[in-house]
Amino acid sequence: MLLQVKNIKKKFNGKEILKGIDFSMKEGEIKTIIGPSGAGKTTIIRIINSLEKLDNGNIIVGNEYLYQDQNGKILESKDKTLKRKIGLVFQDYNLFPHMTVLENIIESPVNILGGEKSFVIEKAREILKKLRLYSKENMYPYELSGGEMQRVAIARAIILEPLLICLDEPTSALDPENIGEIQQIIKDLSETGIGILVISHDMNFARKISDEILFLDNGKIIETLNKKNQFKNNNLRVKNFIN
Repeated sequence: MLLQVKNIKKKFNGKEILKGIDFSMKEGEIKTIIGPSGAGKTTIIRIINSLEKLDNGNIIVGNEYLYQDQNGKILESKDKTLKRKIGLVFQDYNLFPHMTVLENIIESPVNILGGEKSFVIEKAREILKKLRLYSKENMYPYELSGGEMQRVAIARAIILEPLLICLDEPTSALDPENIGEIQQIIKDLSETGIGILVISHDMNFARKISDEILFLDNGKIIETLNKKNQFKNNNLRVKNFIN
């Protein structure tokens, strides 16, 4: 199993945001978490990416604990290699505005991880070709469309060769044509064996890309939809949200 999330809980200022979240993912699986604003969707991926600490529960990547709950005491892995197995594409892309497309992509592998620059640049250009961005490598983020910025953010994540990529609301600022491109990129990535965890409020998008959809409401997963049940559900709360 690529990822196991077991009974994770999180409070902010005494308010319980996550109330015991359980799910798992296999290599190459695309899983989407949908639900209303404030349900806790983004908190889940921030915890998985070690941007927030959980209060209870376990997170296992491969066979290694990222977080281990030992009688209420949370032990966090200090293994930086393990944490780099998970990539995150932010909703607002978080590109460095003073860097070109190519510089944005190579910044982490060269200046943080110490990769050989010429090798990293060659690898980055291969990724840019696959994402149809090769002609944009010397442009700055302000010169790009929303869809192009999204693809640069994805390129920046996959150059680190993660096992899992999390995408936070990847279609929120995109037009229908760009949404179609992102759908195809997500499917292509999954076919390489990368697990894809998507946070979205767009049920139509979720149906098109997902192997499984988890509906999160008030800190709990209240419904699981998948291809086997044709993404149909009998939960009134989920039906009202979709409609």
